Amino acid sequence: MQRALLAALLIGIAAPAVGTFIVQRRLSLLGDGIGHVALTGVALGLVTSTSPLLGAIVVAVLGAVVIELLRASGRTGGDVALALLFYGGLAGGVLVTNLAPGGSTSNLLSYLFGSISSVSERDLWVIGGLVAAVLAVLAVFGRELFLLCLDEEMARASGVRVRFLSILLAVVAALTIVVAMRVVGLLLVSALMVVPVAAAQQLTRGFKATAALAMAFGVLASLGGLTASYQWSVGEVNISPGPAIVVTALGLFLVSALLGPLTRRRAAHAIPGPLESGRKKAVKEAP
Repeated sequence: MQRALLAALLIGIAAPAVGTFIVQRRLSLLGDGIGHVALTGVALGLVTSTSPLLGAIVVAVLGAVVIELLRASGRTGGDVALALLFYGGLAGGVLVTNLAPGGSTSNLLSYLFGSISSVSERDLWVIGGLVAAVLAVLAVFGRELFLLCLDEEMARASGVRVRFLSILLAVVAALTIVVAMRVVGLLLVSALMVVPVAAAQQLTRGFKATAALAMAFGVLASLGGLTASYQWSVGEVNISPGPAIVVTALGLFLVSALLGPLTRRRAAHAIPGPLESGRKKAVKEAP
């Protein structure tokens, strides 16, 4: 449980941090596309009796690069490129799994829906290293990535290396998805990247504030869902941690959606109008 909590904490920070840029760029389904591609890598690792995690990393990174190259070519839209790899990755994973021994099918399900309780100490070191690498990339290239996600043409005119940063963001997203697959599973990993960001957008305005609140929501959803799954799994009733984490994140979104209008209305009343601002300035400048 201690290893599971630490893994949930790390993923709760990293997934929304990357998701903030993905959502800003209107590629919210990127996680689903890469997640299905990573399924083929997991299946290859199970068939060859090697590391499913390593296979998922290699295939997911290659898939992310292919998605970006197809999108940037202009002949294939971003949604079409995602759809191609979405279905191709899912079909490839199923076909490769059919070649595996019978026991590999049950192992594949743990990657599809998550198996955070089985995270070993070695897995935890791998997760920690990948999360540190992802956060380091975002810290170094954060400003340029923000310009890229805000307006690609303006970023290109400002001298930003658009092609390089686009591929880098896709690769970072792929690494985050592979890391998070042990927590919420490949089929639900995109939710942890998108839902906390969507919830934060209901309450904040600026990009930095949204990213910070999204990471807070991600941690709260990860730890809250994992704790609820542990506490409420009694007897024959077994609540999977992955779906519990996603449902908790959706609950945070609903609460944020309800509080959002109230927060914006209060902020609007707090901002002085031109007349009130002029009066305050006159009072300060008066002798």
